[in-house]
Amino acid sequence: MPRIKIDLPEHFVFSTEVPIYINHINYGNHLDNAALLMLVSEARVRFFRSLGYSELDVEGVGVIVADVAAQYRSEAFHGETLRIEFAAGDFHNHGCDLLWRLSDLASGREVARGKHGIVFFDYAARSKAVVPVAFLAKVGGA
Repeated sequence: MPRIKIDLPEHFVFSTEVPIYINHINYGNHLDNAALLMLVSEARVRFFRSLGYSELDVEGVGVIVADVAAQYRSEAFHGETLRIEFAAGDFHNHGCDLLWRLSDLASGREVARGKHGIVFFDYAARSKAVVPVAFLAKVGGA
């Protein structure tokens, strides 16, 4: 089976810093893979908030995570602070990819990269929604 390869954009539109707590560490004494996704989810909430949105209200519609891919680049440890960066790309009628990179703040060492495929969703109608034009403009997708 071929390895996952995730190409990142040249620049990210958002970054935030998140510390690694002891509950993020597994028996191998490094960042747990489930904790990685929790940290990225926290950063994703902050990303939407920085744009004036929540995941339930992006210009009147919500978002659903349709798929996730991750590529681990190095270990991360308790006490480190991660810089988590986001960009949007690969737009289609109902969604896009949110591309992300995690790096150790102190050293710049890349820890992981990945993507969340998101679909815009009208929760009232229980159906997919078109990507809001204002969201496209804010993230450089227009």
